[in-house]
Amino acid sequence: MKYIDEFRKREPFNALLSKIKSLPLQTISLMEVCGTHTVSISKSGIRSLLPPNIRLISGPGCPVCVTSLEDVDRVIMLAAEGKTHSTYIIATFGDMMRVPGSHSSLLKEKAKGADIRVVYSPVDALTLARENSDKEVIFFAVGFETTSPTFAATILQAKREGVDNFSIISNNKLIPPAMEALLNDENITIDGFICPGHVSAIIGTTPYQKIANHYHKGCVISGFEPLDIIFSIYLLMHQKSSGTAKVEIEYSRVVRQEGNPKALKTLNQVYELSDAQWRGLGIIPKSGLVLKDEFALYDAAKKFDLPKPEVSEPKGCRCDQVLKGMISPKECPLFATHCTPAEPVGACMVSSEGTCAAYYKYER
Repeated sequence: MKYIDEFRKREPFNALLSKIKSLPLQTISLMEVCGTHTVSISKSGIRSLLPPNIRLISGPGCPVCVTSLEDVDRVIMLAAEGKTHSTYIIATFGDMMRVPGSHSSLLKEKAKGADIRVVYSPVDALTLARENSDKEVIFFAVGFETTSPTFAATILQAKREGVDNFSIISNNKLIPPAMEALLNDENITIDGFICPGHVSAIIGTTPYQKIANHYHKGCVISGFEPLDIIFSIYLLMHQKSSGTAKVEIEYSRVVRQEGNPKALKTLNQVYELSDAQWRGLGIIPKSGLVLKDEFALYDAAKKFDLPKPEVSEPKGCRCDQVLKGMISPKECPLFATHCTPAEPVGACMVSSEGTCAAYYKYER
């Protein structure tokens, strides 16, 4: 298959690996900030093939994982209230059902009788609203720049149709501000970034320029096949050895410098920037997306008096340090013992793209 098979051939991969090993020996820490990259690196065994001076670390690249405990608890409390009032339906993606809150989860609340529906897209949630006009459908929206335009398009569709029993709890986040927050943390060493392919297909290269120009850290936008990733590592190593820092596109078969202008236009029509709470990283300025005032009818935070939970972090869980790349999942005392995909303690073990879940499946 064109653009896939040729990126899975062993010969060019081995040739690049040999080139990497022939570069001047220097210690370098490279972070990927995409859950799909995390899985690909673990599944292909790239980490174990690289020389010991090259350290690959996983960052906050999974939208399920970085959703704050407070935001999860808020929706769980809302779902619990819904059992009494029966006036609304909570809709969300499947992974969010299993994310542990302080005392419960959406899956547990559903088992107790709360009306919570799993959807595969925001359009499905809008369809639920059409089919249940006597109830409010509240969509718990999580995602990065990749999916945010589809949320925006759904809001526009709801407005065109006059569907007024549909609203969202927006937990949409932006990747580049999180990358900057990591670089501002003196406890974290990052020499370059393997940048997300899907996100970059939307935003292009401009949002990464500050990281290269101000922080002097290389950025390579990578595809997801092993050859893509090993080539991106080679490009970052070359930047490091030559003393340069720039934004490069390895994933040129999909990503353009300008991104996707149409998707960005739709996104900016509906959303505006806001500060956002990230699990493990705290509040990051201008890293979130909230609905503009003209779409307040579809903003659950403005439409309802949302609960204000008292958060209780799970004892022993080190998701915060995993998300910042400070430790690997294997360094968490709960990993693969008290915390497993079947019984997750932290969010990083829930999603298939979570760092802990990837390590559990491929690197134990």
